[in-house]
Amino acid sequence: MLFKDRHDAGCQLARVLQVYRGQQPLVLAVPRGGVVVAEPIVVALAGELDLIIPRKVGLPGNPELAVAAVAPDNTVLYNEPVMRSFKLVPADLKALIELEVAEIKRRLKVYRGHDSEPEITGRVVIVVDDGIATGLTIEAALQSVKQANPGRLVLAVPVAPPETVERLRPLVEDLICLATPAFFYAVGQFYEDFSQVSDDEVENILAKFKRAS
Repeated sequence: MLFKDRHDAGCQLARVLQVYRGQQPLVLAVPRGGVVVAEPIVVALAGELDLIIPRKVGLPGNPELAVAAVAPDNTVLYNEPVMRSFKLVPADLKALIELEVAEIKRRLKVYRGHDSEPEITGRVVIVVDDGIATGLTIEAALQSVKQANPGRLVLAVPVAPPETVERLRPLVEDLICLATPAFFYAVGQFYEDFSQVSDDEVENILAKFKRAS
């Protein structure tokens, strides 16, 4: 196993990200697992923690197969090979996309409460998750953040397949991925403990930094 748990993965990432200490980075974590990874990073860099919530849009009748991904600002990325295979056009997914956007807004309200969105323009922004598989949802998140003109956009993850890393690299100024194993089945295979993270755990971590600010 490469990582004991998500906290361990975050500590390892924090050591590599030390160059951003003192720059008041905004760390945008993908819930739920990405929030646990982000916690030691925010501490080490004296940064600000907030969330970015992309959502997968599943194929009608086969929701596990991602046909698109959507971000909070309605940025949509389509999985073109799947779209072509099933002879779909964007209009076919309109209702499903609207459902996922509504779910994003619901979850942001649960986690963030009445707090306003953080300022992104001109800042160092570090997007963090606990790992990436195909990269479709994280790509939607990155495209969404880029719309707000960050000063420097960084993607930091513990593990991802090499082909996914190379596809995402042009989207950011800096990409930190601790491991790019050639034989990649699922993110969880590289953790000793990859147990599910609860909403309560996410809310507790967010509250901790809210109190500290």
